[in-house]
Amino acid sequence: MHESVPSILSAWSSFYVITGSSAAALTGLMFVVISLVTGEERVRKNPDGISTFSTPTVAHFCAAFLVSAILNAPWRSLGPPATLLAIIALYGIAYVLRVTHRTRRLETYVPDAEDLTWFSALPLVAYGAIFAGAIALPALAVNALFAVGGGVVLLILIGIRNAWDVVTFLATGGAGGPTDGTA
Repeated sequence: MHESVPSILSAWSSFYVITGSSAAALTGLMFVVISLVTGEERVRKNPDGISTFSTPTVAHFCAAFLVSAILNAPWRSLGPPATLLAIIALYGIAYVLRVTHRTRRLETYVPDAEDLTWFSALPLVAYGAIFAGAIALPALAVNALFAVGGGVVLLILIGIRNAWDVVTFLATGGAGGPTDGTA
């Protein structure tokens, strides 16, 4: 006998409250950090750096928050949340591909392998896990929720690491690019 939808999702409730709250708090902290950057710093830096490195970090935190909120809603069936999760994941994949393209066009900084891993490859893995979980959710709910949860945790870890990278880049005056091997 299969568990009911409410009991399957309620088993994950604490997990998604924690991840959603963490993602929301970290998003707020990114706003504080970016607002503390002086006007002179913004003029001196290429605006492509913000859209390539800072904005995706906030987008990943927001995606983690949104997935967490969706899976905390009192659904009567798994079809609607699966559809929403698939849309979020597909949008995330398209967004990461767009940011990766923009990253490769930067003139003031050439991303190294570490940047491409953390800003491009790992977010694709995270959104891919959420997408796979969304597709499997109606048929294999228990396993699918582990895939989605793994994707959410990966997005938060990526966001934490990338936020640290951006902050240390700004704090050191941009020495060596977003990742100069010292952070």
